[in-house]
Amino acid sequence: MEVIQHNIQQEDQGERIDKVVSQLNKEWSRSQVQQWIKEGHIQVNGEAVKPNFKCPFDAVITVSIPEPEELDVEPENLSLDIAYEDGDVIVVNKPKGMVVHPAPGHYSGTMVNGLMYHCKDLSGINGVLRPGIVHRIDKDTSGLLMVAKNDMAHEHLVNQLVEKSVTRKYTAIVHGLIPHEYGTVDAPIGRDPKDRQSMAVVDNGKQAVTHFRVLDRYKDFTLVECELETGRTHQIRVHMKYIGFPLAGDPKYGPRKTLSIEGQALHAGVLGFVHPRTEEYMEFQAELPPEFTKLVKHLENNR
Repeated sequence: MEVIQHNIQQEDQGERIDKVVSQLNKEWSRSQVQQWIKEGHIQVNGEAVKPNFKCPFDAVITVSIPEPEELDVEPENLSLDIAYEDGDVIVVNKPKGMVVHPAPGHYSGTMVNGLMYHCKDLSGINGVLRPGIVHRIDKDTSGLLMVAKNDMAHEHLVNQLVEKSVTRKYTAIVHGLIPHEYGTVDAPIGRDPKDRQSMAVVDNGKQAVTHFRVLDRYKDFTLVECELETGRTHQIRVHMKYIGFPLAGDPKYGPRKTLSIEGQALHAGVLGFVHPRTEEYMEFQAELPPEFTKLVKHLENNR
């Protein structure tokens, strides 16, 4: 383990510890430094601190750089559908049924397994099981995801998510006929107190905002486009259930009597973000997968 010591200079007095340490080495991202602080690898005068600790003049910062973890995830040739790729980012069109990253019960066949086969350079900020993963979509949701190839890109993309400047539009089929053309659901989401495996609208949850517009109406269903302002776990699924129009096929939040499909009818069709290096806005679209298109045609023919 490499150990580096640094005396806090006059100009750094009062600055946050994570900012000061990240400036010691251009290859250390602030997110990575914050993770090291939480794990106790960074101390001031021999004492553990928090990322927002304000540096006192002439104190000694000790950085014990941890050895890189062995990545116990096997690369797999999964023939990923790559919508875009350069030296900083990859945009993947994930198929329905594929898990994004390894977790208990899913250590192979995930998008990360495929990414590790496709390229060797992925951001390490999220650890060994989620390299490069900036955001996720559920296993049975298809569509576009952005992946970071390095820590600079990762931080930049995460900051855009925090600032709510990423464009994320989803197509969904919901139960019932939504009477109005447009709407916004602004309701906090957190763990369901009655079922810890599910999410729900709860008073002490995190802010969650979903905008939607009606694309078409059928006999008992509505085709909608949902745009995320925030990105909470299961946000669209929870919000549409909350307003009385649960997603078709949703095994967790929808009714048992539904369309004959495996998992929720939800597709992440539009993804837009500012490129972390060029600062240019980029937007990508993914057509509805064949099974979703087939479902729409069935509903159109049975109005």
